[in-house]
Amino acid sequence: MKFLSLEPFIPSGSNFDGSKQFFLELGFHINWEVDGYIGFQRDECRFILQRFDNDAFAQNFMLSVKVDNVEEFRKGVLDKQLPKKYGIRIGDISQQPYGREVNIIDIAGVCWHFVEQ
Repeated sequence: MKFLSLEPFIPSGSNFDGSKQFFLELGFHINWEVDGYIGFQRDECRFILQRFDNDAFAQNFMLSVKVDNVEEFRKGVLDKQLPKKYGIRIGDISQQPYGREVNIIDIAGVCWHFVEQ
């Protein structure tokens, strides 16, 4: 028996529709949608956006997403002006022991670590 995938439930914060649009602009597509839940996917990365608004939870929740080019990813986010459009924060690229990364704080306050592999 082997584990096949891990799909975390990500809180949307108070703006579920804004979070949905943000992740679509980030390049994810919707696999399915039911009341208060959306299954997102981009390449092999999947997660479930949940209509859930709890600042303390969201601000202490972090994810690591492996990407093949962190500079290209960061440039794409900035070129689309997603920080201005959605009020997200994006950091500079930094070298960590586990690889080069850029962080995004999404609409709800979740910290996404995009790490180059």
